[in-house]
Amino acid sequence: MSRSHSIRAALAALALVVPLGASAQQRPAAPQLQEAGAVNFAIFLRGAPIGTEQVALTRSATGWTIVSSGRLSAPIDTVARRLQVRYTPDWKPLEFTLDGNVRGVAQTIHTVIEGTTAKSDITVAGQTTQKTDTIDPAALLVLSNSFFGPYEAVAARLRTAPAGTDIPVYLEPQSSITIAIGETSAEQIQTAGRLVVAHRTRITLVLPGARLNAELWTDDTGRMIRFSVPSQSIEVVREDIAAVSSRSVTISRPNDTQINIPSNGFTLAGTLSRPAQADGARLPAVVLVGGSGPTDRDSLAFGIPIFGQIAGALADAGYIVVRYDKRGIGQSGGRSEAASLADYADDVRAAVTLLADRKDVDPKRIVVIGHSEGGTVALMAAAKDKHIAAVGLIATPGITGADIVLAQQKRILDRSTMTPEEKLAKVEEQKRIHDAVMSGKGLELLPPNVRRSVDTPEFQSILLSDPAKLVPQVRQPLLIVQGELDTQVEPQNADMLEGLARKRKNAPAVDVLKVPGINHLLVPATTGESIEYADLKDKHVSETVTKAIVTWLNKTLSTTR
Repeated sequence: MSRSHSIRAALAALALVVPLGASAQQRPAAPQLQEAGAVNFAIFLRGAPIGTEQVALTRSATGWTIVSSGRLSAPIDTVARRLQVRYTPDWKPLEFTLDGNVRGVAQTIHTVIEGTTAKSDITVAGQTTQKTDTIDPAALLVLSNSFFGPYEAVAARLRTAPAGTDIPVYLEPQSSITIAIGETSAEQIQTAGRLVVAHRTRITLVLPGARLNAELWTDDTGRMIRFSVPSQSIEVVREDIAAVSSRSVTISRPNDTQINIPSNGFTLAGTLSRPAQADGARLPAVVLVGGSGPTDRDSLAFGIPIFGQIAGALADAGYIVVRYDKRGIGQSGGRSEAASLADYADDVRAAVTLLADRKDVDPKRIVVIGHSEGGTVALMAAAKDKHIAAVGLIATPGITGADIVLAQQKRILDRSTMTPEEKLAKVEEQKRIHDAVMSGKGLELLPPNVRRSVDTPEFQSILLSDPAKLVPQVRQPLLIVQGELDTQVEPQNADMLEGLARKRKNAPAVDVLKVPGINHLLVPATTGESIEYADLKDKHVSETVTKAIVTWLNKTLSTTR
């Protein structure tokens, strides 16, 4: 189950808490290159950072030169002090040189290409051997393992090699293979500095007796930005692409712009979507509020950019829409580990303030719409901010946070093979955890891994959240949308929210929509269980949901012009 789109249950009595491991380790630094324009790559094995490589690509009157240096930590324990490959201007191979060591033993390789002949001198611990191979005169020179800078030549060849092309390659200093070029797809990656237009090409390394599927990503200049060999669990990623501040742009519109939202001592990064056609009048606006966990601006879950699709539908209907990375996530500043729901509500209000100050936004027609836990946060923001004209609640709990956690736990237990006694014990253990978190007493008695998971401001505020106390404070019109196949926030929650909303004094308008066949991710489903999320065929938010939101917005805001 994706934590990004559920009330973060932290079911410590059921699930393992993964501690910080290799992914938090310091990568060994590569020896520094003197060449200008060198870029850094991070090298990962099975998701753990194991090394770095600096790569420079230069062109002169005599041709192309690739230079790299790198270091891989134990157990590989390899250093490339200098790796250099030279080509003619049309990428015909000339020379390969490697100076480094493996597990402390000095090794060098020097290969000279003359026509179809590759002559290599290989020195290991002072002992030199010679090797001669016949190769294709157009072969590219790459290493069989360890360092990947030479794949810049493959990246350059991809610019003119269509799918179906076979590229000859000489694996230094072993044998000749081919790289079969597959289909290429375009993707966009937003880094801290710019938007990178990436080309993701599927390739196959055709080895003697084996085929390795891989992917080589290049930028709009043809430079390598990522090399991936899934079967070997190898990932080589340029550091600006690997940075936590970078994100794949899974969905975008021509009128999308990047925005920065000043919050409490830091900045939230987001996307503002505008209608394709605008007549200069001030437009109504919507702020989308994501659910629990590390939610990015698109609310991407299992290949579904939930907020990206909703933002597009609302912008098409004439609304300015803001969505943003939660604090501490993606390109946003701040620290998520120290944030409570009230802090996230302050971030919502910061987005509302930014919109209200824009000349193209009508400050009297700003609406906040939250998904899952984001609905609770939206209610908290609206209770304090009268500049919010209306609130949309999508798959939002109508019971306390503590009760929603127990309800989610019960659903998991009902599908398990535990005995009734074991299930009861798990429930009682979860209740003890809740009591300790909400009271602050007895936390020291919890297992360390459980305490790390639950002793946070956000989880405490989730448990203490209570719609019965919150909804009466919200004086704005409400929309309640609920998928009837939602198993994370079950449909009866919409009934509870509606009941609370209609009991408000001089109750503002309340609209309710229950959508058959729709799960928590707002897409068509069979069972609605989280176990089927990865296999969902339809990755599009239901039009029934987006059209209902547009209809409600048009009706609700028509009276506030």
